[in-house]
Amino acid sequence: MSEKKKIIVVGPGYPYRNGQSVYLSSLCQKLSGKFNVELINFSMLYPAFLFPGKTQYDESKDRKIRFPNTRMLHSLNPVSWYKTAKYINRQQPALIAIDWWHPFLGPCFNGLIRFLSPKNKKKILFITENVISHEANKTDNFLTRVALRHAHAFLALSESVERHLKRMFAVSIYRSALPVYDFYKAKNPVDLRQVRAQYGFSEQDTVLLFFGLVRKYKGLDLLLEVYKNLYERYPELKLLVVGEFYEPEEHYRQLAQSLGVNDAVVIENRYVPDEEVSPYFEMSDCVVLPYKSATQSGILSMAYGFGKPVVVTDVGELGAMVEPDKTGIVAAVPQVKDVQEAIERYVMLKRQGTDFKSHIEQYLQQHDRFNQVDQLFETIVEDYASGRVYQAAP
Repeated sequence: MSEKKKIIVVGPGYPYRNGQSVYLSSLCQKLSGKFNVELINFSMLYPAFLFPGKTQYDESKDRKIRFPNTRMLHSLNPVSWYKTAKYINRQQPALIAIDWWHPFLGPCFNGLIRFLSPKNKKKILFITENVISHEANKTDNFLTRVALRHAHAFLALSESVERHLKRMFAVSIYRSALPVYDFYKAKNPVDLRQVRAQYGFSEQDTVLLFFGLVRKYKGLDLLLEVYKNLYERYPELKLLVVGEFYEPEEHYRQLAQSLGVNDAVVIENRYVPDEEVSPYFEMSDCVVLPYKSATQSGILSMAYGFGKPVVVTDVGELGAMVEPDKTGIVAAVPQVKDVQEAIERYVMLKRQGTDFKSHIEQYLQQHDRFNQVDQLFETIVEDYASGRVYQAAP
């Protein structure tokens, strides 16, 4: 048997708690069947004063997915960039896949690549969930180009990102997607009656779940306005908001109060550890993503992992990931009228007995791009080795 080719992946892994860490752990685990995969992690990712949450680190007692990694790259320390590059040079990898998601890391990745050997500089693949952050400015655009100009190819995780990359760079682009995050399910069945009762919900209620970090672009304010319009018409409709607030929580509390729904909305401001995720999705009927901008979403992947339908706005890739009236409902634009009509459509279909879970299972069997990502990387490695990829212009 021939020796496995080596792939070095650079990006956050455990103990960081972000979506990139979950994705990269999933990716490395999938690739490890066909490649010798090494994940190079950060020794320091964000300085504490720049991080908006309570902690960057995963405090789960039972981390659901974790891939071994080496913490050596410091985002602000050029000495670590040099040492990491020298380490990579010694490994002689077939491919260096760098996870890109935020302009803050532009100087770090630029420095790392500049210290690589000429041979390894030609093996750079950037994995791109987002090209430019959702709250980008001119500096963000500059820092993004500083790093991404070194790419010989990109792995885009959505069609919208692929289109964005084509406008920015003349370079080879491969397509994949986020995995379905089905590993959050509890090993033991959840007592739904008991869990719902803890939040004041009955078995007859239809629970809408807004889950994940609360940031401006995710549209919680929009959802609260929508819920105000639905509150009296659909008494069985309940709204559960769970996630750590990166925006002032009081703003949303006051908005709910002014809309007259403060007593009807359950808000839990916390980052949920892995072992506590399952009850929130299990007790909910539908997951709502009223995003004002997006590419794709790990929350949608989690919803599908639990077999839960979604209501999404048609931004980025979200609409393309929904089979209308089967796996969820798509609101044409992130506005009150459209999101309200989408939720009402969901309520009608639920009352008619639509089997969303079966539709989701069928959809995933036909559209799970991530399931083939190891084969895609075989193609990528072969293309790099044969010179079939070409570098972006500086």
